[in-house]
Amino acid sequence: MAKVKSKRFHLVSLGCSKNTVDSESMAHLLGQAGYQATTDPRQAEVLIVNTCGFIGPAKQESVAVLNQLASGKKRGQMLIAAGCLSQRYGAELMKWVPGLDGLIGTRRWMDIVDFVQRLRERRRPEPLYHLPDDAKVVGSDEHSALRAAVQGASAYLKIADGCRRPCAFCAIPLIKGTAVSRPMESILAEARALEAQGVRELILIAQDTTDYGHDLGMKDGLAALLEGIAEAAPGIDWTRVMYAYPGYVTDRLIETMAARPQITHYLDMPLQHGHPMTLRRMRRPANITWVHQSIAKMRAAMPDLALRSTFIVGYPGETEEEFQALLDFVEELKFDRLGAFTFSYEPGTESAALGDPIPEAVKQERKDRLMALQQRLSLAKNQALVGKTLNVLVEGQGDGLSIGRTYRDAPEIDGVVVIDGEAPVGEMVPVRISGALAYDLSGTVETASAQAVTAPLGLVNG
Repeated sequence: MAKVKSKRFHLVSLGCSKNTVDSESMAHLLGQAGYQATTDPRQAEVLIVNTCGFIGPAKQESVAVLNQLASGKKRGQMLIAAGCLSQRYGAELMKWVPGLDGLIGTRRWMDIVDFVQRLRERRRPEPLYHLPDDAKVVGSDEHSALRAAVQGASAYLKIADGCRRPCAFCAIPLIKGTAVSRPMESILAEARALEAQGVRELILIAQDTTDYGHDLGMKDGLAALLEGIAEAAPGIDWTRVMYAYPGYVTDRLIETMAARPQITHYLDMPLQHGHPMTLRRMRRPANITWVHQSIAKMRAAMPDLALRSTFIVGYPGETEEEFQALLDFVEELKFDRLGAFTFSYEPGTESAALGDPIPEAVKQERKDRLMALQQRLSLAKNQALVGKTLNVLVEGQGDGLSIGRTYRDAPEIDGVVVIDGEAPVGEMVPVRISGALAYDLSGTVETASAQAVTAPLGLVNG
């Protein structure tokens, strides 16, 4: 049996890319303090699970992973629950996971080294807590740790944390507190550092990227930040924006995206529904006319725009008529990428008062119908790319094939390009598209003699 080794840690990161950044930051701080990471939990003195508590299934996964580690815990090991589930449920989590040694909240990741030391020095086995009394209590996140998670030639870069939006179904404000933007100079310094490491793609993340800078007194803060990144790190080929809030995609933001070649013509804008009555119950922007006008404006400025959105089906009170309006909405706007989720009842949110009246079978059937529609629309979009040449960021190779992404595809949630031949990993290569499936493309690397003028954004010719 593997022996527990002092000053080794095993860290499991669950949930979204924002959690991944926090996990990487904790790992960096532990490394600076002399701890070594290990993929084998049996060899680690410190076991950390950075949990997700956004919706029911994520909560269940987090509890299951914690219990699995707790059941195998040996003498000399300590188990810490970090992140969203700890912040949301506090000491209640101890009842679900016997064997937990400590809880550390969402805004206290930067204290992980001191927290581990306190656990090592404790004289009694009682668990320790490091949770703000109120999620709105904000600790500075400007620390020696890079606020990014590097994955190959791409990096998620966190620009803010928390959210001040009033969405009725969402537990994020309960967990994370209100929106707090990071100083622009810190973000730009990290963009330069990532560029120096060879990163080709920056993915800007926050609970609401379009709210960046509001708490700092900035107007059009996201546009200003994008301009700053383009100037500070010109070697970054793609800067991608995720989690834009409807109604806050401003004219300046559109103009900045259209004018700066390093900014991908890709926008993730979760709309959540297409019927105004459903949106009002969700406490989401319900001006459908604005959506149509803004998307038309974006597409006029960037004809090659790849637009991603997400929708919730089965929200309390959603009638068949309202759901059909959502289908019609998606059919008309023809999103390039789309994610769908069934409503998850979350205690403590405003929507909890509405209950969860729609049967799971109905929710799933509606989700299946929505995704069947999107599959048809996505296939048509992809088929229109056959014969065109696009720049592809290569992420893997083997057995005579390579895998990569175009500017139209965010990592892990969108499609890929299967390339005939083994292209260099981490490089941008022009690929002539020869095949299209509902979500993925295939093609061959185009030789230099066959290329037209190459644009760093994505489309080379066609």
